Amino acid sequence: MKKKNIAIIGAGPAGLRAAEVAVKAGASVTVYDSKPSSGRKFLVAGKSGLNLTNYEPWDSFLQKYHGPNLPQKLWNKILNNFDNQALRQWAHDLSIETFVASSNKVFPTEMKAAPLLRRWIEKLRKLEVTFHFNHQCINFNSINNNVVLTFFSPVGNVTKHVDTAVLALGGGSWRNTGSTGDWVNIFNHHNITTTPLTSANCGWHTLWNPNILIEAEGLPLKNIIVSAGDQSIGGELVITKYGLEGGPIYKLGAAIKALPSPSITIDFKPNHTAEQLIAKMESARETTKGNLIKEARTRWKLNTAAHTLLHDRFIPEENITVQKLTQAIKNFPITLTKPRPIDEAISSAGGVQWSELDNSLMLKKLPHIYCAGEMLDWEAPTGGYLLQACFATGSWVGRAITN
Repeated sequence: MKKKNIAIIGAGPAGLRAAEVAVKAGASVTVYDSKPSSGRKFLVAGKSGLNLTNYEPWDSFLQKYHGPNLPQKLWNKILNNFDNQALRQWAHDLSIETFVASSNKVFPTEMKAAPLLRRWIEKLRKLEVTFHFNHQCINFNSINNNVVLTFFSPVGNVTKHVDTAVLALGGGSWRNTGSTGDWVNIFNHHNITTTPLTSANCGWHTLWNPNILIEAEGLPLKNIIVSAGDQSIGGELVITKYGLEGGPIYKLGAAIKALPSPSITIDFKPNHTAEQLIAKMESARETTKGNLIKEARTRWKLNTAAHTLLHDRFIPEENITVQKLTQAIKNFPITLTKPRPIDEAISSAGGVQWSELDNSLMLKKLPHIYCAGEMLDWEAPTGGYLLQACFATGSWVGRAITN
């Protein structure tokens, strides 16, 4: 029987995983990528330590994913089909051992992405997966049960006819790695609805008083709890010239965007109640307003960044009380203006809307063309959830196209 001829567009984790599953099922697989080599965003993500997945309890793991009309039942099924244990076993089969850090993040023992990617590509080549680099997909269509692909290549435009194609073109962040989001224009041409690509897992802008930046630019706000709506995350933020960066604000991105006006509140002393903080200021109530803020810094052990924000908020006021300072230190509001540009973001939100896909992740309007990875309309925080979903959707599609 003739092998099914499959094209994978995009040599990131989702595309490579789809290729691996499909070739093992007996398909003839060719991978195309616009860049000169594979896994460029994967390598950047693993530059300071490749966080493959997370080993937190699976029920709470699944709750980390969001998106407009995300089909929760189907999404959970996709992730259950290739979960965090399966991903660790997959790495083990490549002779890449992993460990679980105290944060539940899972890393290769070598920490880097390059050794894993190198062994993975070697394995795919041995399985007779063919690679064509410097091939940018500029159009795709489904005509009479045949998929037609057009690429801009070093020899000009080339057209390929295949049985099935998988689009794993990434989101819109880190454009220089090939994740440009330009595929949205092709989808628009085919009247396939997409949710606009926006920044995710990124810093946010706010309008700082210049005095704050003089005193605290680049300084951390440590051991805090940051809240947006009904969600709260502990960790550390850094004051930047444009606003705030750090894990908590990355993880709260979806909650911030869901608010009528973007904002966060910070509890600078989460291990102390308001009553305890007031008690620490017992003998300082009669001092001048400047000294009162200074006393708060000493008695509450505020670092420079927290003290600077408190000072900026209250020094213009005539009537400062311990109660007002305490309320602010436990619930300090910061109005945000916009997220950082998408090209600076760790990942992007938005993508192909779920109504355009069937349960196999095939495009309803373009039969035999499937989508996988970050180009789907979902988002998740950092911590291993992004890569897990890319691997899982790649696995799901790899099986679907060979059934």
